[in-house]
Amino acid sequence: MSTTALQVINPNGAWCWFQDERALVDPDAGLLVVGSIASGGGDRGESRTGDLDLTVVDLRSGRSSVVTLHPGFEADDHDVPALHRRPDGRWLAVYARHKSDDLTHWRISEPDDPTRWGEERTVDWSRHTGGRGVTYSNLHELDGRLYCFARAVNDDPCALVSEDHGHTWSYAGKLFDRPKIGYVNGYARYADGADGLHVLVTDHHPRDYDNSIYHGRLAGGRLHDSRGQAVEAELFADPAPDQAELTTVLAAGTELGGALLGHAWTTDLREAEGRLAAVMTARADHGGDAGDLGRNVPVPDLRFVYARRSDDGDWNLSPLAKAGPGLLPHEQDYTGLAAIDPYDVDTVYVSTPIDPRDDSRLAHHEIFHGRTADDGRSWDWTAITEPAENPGVDNLRPIVAPGDPGTTHLLWFRGDMRSSQDYDCEVMLRSSPR
Repeated sequence: MSTTALQVINPNGAWCWFQDERALVDPDAGLLVVGSIASGGGDRGESRTGDLDLTVVDLRSGRSSVVTLHPGFEADDHDVPALHRRPDGRWLAVYARHKSDDLTHWRISEPDDPTRWGEERTVDWSRHTGGRGVTYSNLHELDGRLYCFARAVNDDPCALVSEDHGHTWSYAGKLFDRPKIGYVNGYARYADGADGLHVLVTDHHPRDYDNSIYHGRLAGGRLHDSRGQAVEAELFADPAPDQAELTTVLAAGTELGGALLGHAWTTDLREAEGRLAAVMTARADHGGDAGDLGRNVPVPDLRFVYARRSDDGDWNLSPLAKAGPGLLPHEQDYTGLAAIDPYDVDTVYVSTPIDPRDDSRLAHHEIFHGRTADDGRSWDWTAITEPAENPGVDNLRPIVAPGDPGTTHLLWFRGDMRSSQDYDCEVMLRSSPR
């Protein structure tokens, strides 16, 4: 396959952004695997509704195949599987529905073959959730164990733990704990680091609360702030700490780039070569009252914010790009999203209907590549997608798949997204030398 080829690898699929890794590369086998959910509004939707898929791409030939792990699982992009490569060469896929039951599901592949999978197994959270549901899956190794982080008990970030690389799971505990406000509590993103696991988390849903965003690091059985100071409680202690005990990265009411920012949301978090960076979204000049916006009225002006942690643990904020109005009327804080390159935190990809090169408005969301040489204070932008290539559709939710440091495997989906459950979108792949 040409290293600059653009191809459709799945004609019906989309994903949310609170699961990881959603895509992984096995560089030795030359395979890329990406998870997605098929919609009834898309290609062959009548027979594909809610299929939980893995698209397996042979990067040498360019051929792709779609493996359905669970037919008709649920038509909801929140259900996308998290992927992990086990030491024995088998792949692990873990997934859950969108708060509609209390089960986390998982399957393990045959050795070095993500097209053949063993039986599906489940773990039931209901003893801990009281039947209120579980959402999301995030797989990360920490202190010699494999964890699956999810939104579960009291709709707070929680975790399962495995001592055998995902063959069996048990309840680890709550990561954070606070009184519930509105729909759910903190939205967390996670990133592997040289000295532990990083977490970036909100207070609540931005629709319900004027969120700040906090950072911490999990290591050695403790939760630490950005400066390395451990919070009082041990990791997964009962009661768990409030995320506000961590370091504030973006405070509600921060003035940045000529705008007053509020109702922030976590977007992406990556560490590369010891440098940690985050991308967040926030409403611009919208005030602090969560109740002043109707349920079906999009936020008129959302912004991407870039943050870089300094050596002393402070966070430096920079305007990244304008994200446009809310993507969906009923989800007024949704954007096209952004992704940080997992091997180079000076590189980002954003989906926006406002050209970051000159702030001109576009008819649809396009993907842009941004590069900074001064830790985020300024950016050089290049268009990845152009309206003439596929006019009339949005290009949304980019991912840079980790696993191959020499090549950038950029994924996104394009089409018409009407809701998280109803869309007509196809999954795109563009690979290029890093």
